[in-house]
Amino acid sequence: MYQLNLDKAYCPAQADTRYAERTIGAILREQADTRPDCLALRELTADGQVGREWTYAELLADATRCGRALAARHPEGTRIAIMGGNCPEWVLVQLGAALAGLVLVTVNPSFLAREVRYVLEQSRAGAVYYQPNVRTSALRPIIDEAAAGLPASDFLIDIEDEGELFAGEGDGELRESEPHDICMIQYTSGTTGFPKGALLHQHGLVQSNSDVFERWGLDAGKTVLCPFPLFHTAGSAVCVLGVIAHGATLMLVSLFDPVAVAKAIEREKPEVVGGVATMIFAIIEAAKATGTDLSGVETVVSGGAMVPPALNRAAQEAFGVPILIVYGQTETSPAITAAWPTDSGADLTETIGQPCSHMEVSIRSPADNNLCAPGEQGEICMRGYNMMAGYNDNPQATAETIDQDGWLHTGDLGSMDARGYVRITGRVKEMIIRGGENLFPAEIEAVMLEHPAIAEVAVAGVPDEKWGEIPACFMRLADGAERPGDDALKAHVRERLSPQKTPSHWVWLTEFPLTGSGKVQKFQLSENFVRGDYKQS
Repeated sequence: MYQLNLDKAYCPAQADTRYAERTIGAILREQADTRPDCLALRELTADGQVGREWTYAELLADATRCGRALAARHPEGTRIAIMGGNCPEWVLVQLGAALAGLVLVTVNPSFLAREVRYVLEQSRAGAVYYQPNVRTSALRPIIDEAAAGLPASDFLIDIEDEGELFAGEGDGELRESEPHDICMIQYTSGTTGFPKGALLHQHGLVQSNSDVFERWGLDAGKTVLCPFPLFHTAGSAVCVLGVIAHGATLMLVSLFDPVAVAKAIEREKPEVVGGVATMIFAIIEAAKATGTDLSGVETVVSGGAMVPPALNRAAQEAFGVPILIVYGQTETSPAITAAWPTDSGADLTETIGQPCSHMEVSIRSPADNNLCAPGEQGEICMRGYNMMAGYNDNPQATAETIDQDGWLHTGDLGSMDARGYVRITGRVKEMIIRGGENLFPAEIEAVMLEHPAIAEVAVAGVPDEKWGEIPACFMRLADGAERPGDDALKAHVRERLSPQKTPSHWVWLTEFPLTGSGKVQKFQLSENFVRGDYKQS
């Protein structure tokens, strides 16, 4: 850990790791030259068995083939969307796009057509690369509807069809790129309720995620088991790029089944296991139920908020090691703070660790943007090399997030002690984090207001033992309307949004708690709900 004695809630950048501006192609070629025969990528199939495998030499070769095929189809700088689950082809397209000088636009495979269309339009994507089926959903019909009439409709490529994916590879040439070139657009929350596309560059993605695994002691040749979805930075940035930067092996979980994953851990003995808190909890429970041995894992990592003490005790008992937390945002590539393997029990369960290398982190007053004192609550802010270049085609949102002094405001409330350890105490933003996935209340509210029986609506997060937080929908009935049942409300949402955005609780009110300026107090709705003040329909 850093040995600090801060007199303000400000941690200066710590130069404790190698700092170099590198591209994705550079780190892949470096590993292929240094350890060509070492395993780079292993596929863990839905039943928990090991499927296809790539050495670093083979991964570079197939990524190069993919890059040439992409370059033959698309001009330099073209944005190409990718929609699919965790499959090796997703990784090949990610790496191939970087080699071809293209920008990858990630799309959640659970999105419905209207959500996909928003991403395609806002990103100005010129193609969609997709996996035909994810879980029980066929993606092509959704994509056909979403891309109709858009430039992306000219290139709808099935990534599981090898002939289609690599078509034209003999006609394309790889393109040189620079570390600060934008290589990825990932969509995250916004004040309007609609996702914003964070423009991420190669240097930020490579350095940040190399540093995270440097802190956790990842050595070349070790295996990292990754159930994080690739459309999140936790999957495509932390795991894919962080693992490659260290010459380790990525074991990619294609479909998260906790029993199958637990048995794979027992059999394959990966040194590092990752997952959001709900995944880790599910793996531990599955191991208990099946008598599976999880010991031998050296590091368990999770992303998001602080780890509950009970879960860390359970992890210590099951894996033999505690959970190390990493906190960040899509806009920061994504890590901002992380725990150290040597941290004490209190620091592991009550904080989100110290700032990551080469970046400044501060706690600032939401009222005047001044620095807070150690232990004082304010907004968690960061400044550094790994920040996004901005939000795609949205200068106003960019200016609202990054201030004139270059500080990126996370929207999270927290504090920093004199040692530089950070705590999260709440959120300035109203984003709901359900099992590690960000949900945007305003987006759900806009859909609910399409229902003719609803005059006013507010969506707020409420605590949940399994998911951490879930959305609750608070509504006021329109004059003269008949109150719809819960099933009708769920059907209304499911026709318009993906399943995880469906509220779990439905509450009818005659009036809302308001601020002096007339805004709905969502925190008050949540507190009243937890107290049992509201009767659900």
